Amino acid sequence: MQSPADSSASSSGRDRFRLGLLLRRLFIEIVVPNRLFIALLAVGFLVSGFVYEDAAIARWLGFLFAAYAAVANDSIQTIGTFIASNRKTKWYWLWLFIGGIFLATVFYSWIAYDGDVSYQRLQSKGFKTTPESFAYLQVVAPLVLVLLTRLRMPVSTTFLLLTSFATSVSGIGSVLTKSLSGYVVAFVAAIVVWGVLAKPMERWFTGEAHPGWRVAQWFTSGALWSVWIQQDAANIAVYLPRSLGTYEFIAFAMVVFVGLGILFKSGGEKIQQVVDEKSSVIDVRPATIIDLVYAIILYYFKVQSKIPMSTTWVFLGLLGGRELMLSIQSLSRRNLGSTFKIIGRDVAYAGVGLLVSIVLAALVNERFATQLLEGLGLI
Repeated sequence: MQSPADSSASSSGRDRFRLGLLLRRLFIEIVVPNRLFIALLAVGFLVSGFVYEDAAIARWLGFLFAAYAAVANDSIQTIGTFIASNRKTKWYWLWLFIGGIFLATVFYSWIAYDGDVSYQRLQSKGFKTTPESFAYLQVVAPLVLVLLTRLRMPVSTTFLLLTSFATSVSGIGSVLTKSLSGYVVAFVAAIVVWGVLAKPMERWFTGEAHPGWRVAQWFTSGALWSVWIQQDAANIAVYLPRSLGTYEFIAFAMVVFVGLGILFKSGGEKIQQVVDEKSSVIDVRPATIIDLVYAIILYYFKVQSKIPMSTTWVFLGLLGGRELMLSIQSLSRRNLGSTFKIIGRDVAYAGVGLLVSIVLAALVNERFATQLLEGLGLI
């Protein structure tokens, strides 16, 4: 007969065996397929530790990280539906089209606003001063964004990158207010548009799309992409001087242009799955409608004020409202419960990004941390 001590030892052994199997499975399924990514991420964190005190190097290293992080993360917006509905088109044609629009858009801002590529978004309160020194966490903040992107979290690039450079809590408060307004406006707009047009579009959008829809989608995607750049170029340029010289502008533009090429070659990175899982986005006709509504909303907020905003939150609101209406009208492959689960998950991930952003800002900026604690009544 087995004693209690022997039974306990046997149970402990089985637990260790199960834990070993679990760790082995996680290693095989997560670490092995992403070993190059993990190695490059580790190198990025390590190199940043050596150079962050040299402002001239840290500025451009942080910019390189931010350029890739922002472009890869924001493929769920603007060009996410464009990628999803153009899988049969050669990636380099998509790249040259989107990349060309990027170059034209930032070049106009550079000329029109005396070297400023952010359409004066960085001239708003709390962001107008060019950073003259960098904390370690400011340089590696984009790497945190890259990591969250790899986990398919649609976090806000604006919050995660800009907050670590904010000089006042009120500046971040303005960004947060505008972003939350954007989510609500987009969510309501999607409910109205798809509440009225969802069933008619279900009848109209059958069979092969007319070639004119492809032209319309490229036009609306290009317009959306240009408006998005006018909002979000600030996220990348925050590391750089507020007025770029000729060579600085060329470096800025070429880094992002090449980064877009990598993005299209890879098919949109991991975060692209956030778009692909939504209903009907691979059909050029619904994708065109999504891009058109999104472009109109972003343009409205662009002309409303120069305050930066999270376009990620606007996009999540748009997709969430659309998915909800499709589910209510039984036009989605999901039931209402599953739809609310997806909407809640996307909002939760965006909230995680916001929380991480505020923590990073507080850790690297003592003045910001003091104002935040005072505002919360903790000091």
